[in-house]
Amino acid sequence: MTLQTELENVSPSKLSVRNVSKIFHSKRQIVRALDGVSLEINEGEFVCLVGPSGCGKSTLLNIIAGLDLADEGAVLADGQPVTGPGRDRMVMFQEHALFPWLDVLDNVMFGLRLKPGLNNRERREVAKYYLRLVDLDKFLHANIHELSGGMKQRVALARALAPNPKVLLMDEPFAALDALTREQLYGDIQRIWEQRKKTIVFVTHNVREAVCLGDRVILFSPHPGRIRKEYQIALPRPRDISSVALAEKSSEILVALKSYLDAGGENARVPGATFATHGGAE
Repeated sequence: MTLQTELENVSPSKLSVRNVSKIFHSKRQIVRALDGVSLEINEGEFVCLVGPSGCGKSTLLNIIAGLDLADEGAVLADGQPVTGPGRDRMVMFQEHALFPWLDVLDNVMFGLRLKPGLNNRERREVAKYYLRLVDLDKFLHANIHELSGGMKQRVALARALAPNPKVLLMDEPFAALDALTREQLYGDIQRIWEQRKKTIVFVTHNVREAVCLGDRVILFSPHPGRIRKEYQIALPRPRDISSVALAEKSSEILVALKSYLDAGGENARVPGATFATHGGAE
């Protein structure tokens, strides 16, 4: 494997979620987190999963990642059953999970150490490439505690991209950031997705964020988690989260989501549900 080969785009994976159900058991109760969820995700598609807390969207992401197993049903990546984690599916979490004892460059290199066919010099060049991609090439040797929240998430994104996976799984990665930083990252992730041609599955409770980023928005309802509706987002890219057209589409989805919540009772709630009209998120 040459360095040039390593930096080339790989063919993104097609994902198939087939009748997946997941039950969690505790001493007090049994919770059916997912109930018969089926979903087809095309190669290179950007799909956003939206729903209230407790609707099972993060559980589904973990099952796709191989970090958890379904009790019923199966997940296939390019026709092969997902039975555990793999380098073809990398995860970016809400918390950056960076190692504070390593600098920025070494954090990104860490995920490359188990990748075969690369020597240490090549790993360093790959890490530098992805740090340039997220506009952090001037901070290669900065300590993690010296970075802002948005910069830490950029490092986490570079680390997830560095092994050149076919699928990038993102679990509310921008939820803890301020509005301005989030808006900057929305532009970055769209640019990177178009350049690197990944299949992306993005979990969020922020409806406008989902419409800004996704080719398709999948709407979940809670208790138990089920897919209720799908929305194709045909707005041109790059998308501005403040645009009128995006706000109108967000409002349409939010109305549908609130109708499912009203039917589900008082315990079903959407953090950040006012985002479509007020511009904020929980």
